[in-house]
Amino acid sequence: MSGQFEAQDLQVVRLAGELGAEVRGLQLAQAGEAEVEAIRALLLEHLVLFFPDQTMDVSEHVEFGRQFGALAGHPNLTNPFTEHPELFELAATRGGVADEWHTDITFEQEPAVMSILHMVRCPEVGGDTMWTSGYAAYDGLSEPMKSFCCGVTALHDALPHKRADKMAVHPVVRVHPETGRRALYVNEHFTRRIVELSAPESEALLQFLTRWVTSPRFTVRYRWSAGTVAMWDNRCTQHFVLNDFEGERIIQRVTVVGDRPEGLPECGAWEPWVRADRLTAASRHDRQLFEYLKSVGRA
Repeated sequence: MSGQFEAQDLQVVRLAGELGAEVRGLQLAQAGEAEVEAIRALLLEHLVLFFPDQTMDVSEHVEFGRQFGALAGHPNLTNPFTEHPELFELAATRGGVADEWHTDITFEQEPAVMSILHMVRCPEVGGDTMWTSGYAAYDGLSEPMKSFCCGVTALHDALPHKRADKMAVHPVVRVHPETGRRALYVNEHFTRRIVELSAPESEALLQFLTRWVTSPRFTVRYRWSAGTVAMWDNRCTQHFVLNDFEGERIIQRVTVVGDRPEGLPECGAWEPWVRADRLTAASRHDRQLFEYLKSVGRA
């Protein structure tokens, strides 16, 4: 297919002001090097892409994902039907979906670079997914708030997966390694604590930032049809599944890994707030953070 492919032959329709585009004109199962490079460029431009009417089995899905980098299955959750080490599957008939804003697996030292989701089966109504732009959320902050957020880091953990022992600290504002743009990088699902702030200060800032990133003007909402494939850049987006459906909803996803978030030079210049002498009446998150900081030599 690559030998006859021309990027200008793709039909690309923007879906919202800040992010999102629907793409027609190719079958992903047959994508070669030229198609993959065109898709990479579109993803950097639109942050999340939707490809309706795809015919793709599990092996083709995995092979397509491998063209973008190393793949990893979900580190904590088990597939209900399809056994494959590089594929994550989620099935739900009523609820049981990721209905909190999040970026995939930010509790890892090297979180997901991108995710490629195949909607195998979806209800007739409901179960839409929303995405928001971390770029737009950062750009919309005041200059003093931007400056402050660029200097601090945050603890993320896998508590929603009953694995609070899995933790990582990342910059609150990360720099995209390909575009150089800055993106807000905290989410309500996995982010627990601002490292350099006291617990009350951290709670106040995270409450503001996690609400701010979900402002409607930063978002796109997509109504699924069976066979649609979506791709999104986890380095600069968050997503949220609407838990408003009844009926079978089955998704299969491959996750491209191998990227360590980087902040600005001033990021983490302040000392962590949590110290051993402050743990007497500390919250669980304080103790969790202190233990993590000890393990990485920052406490």
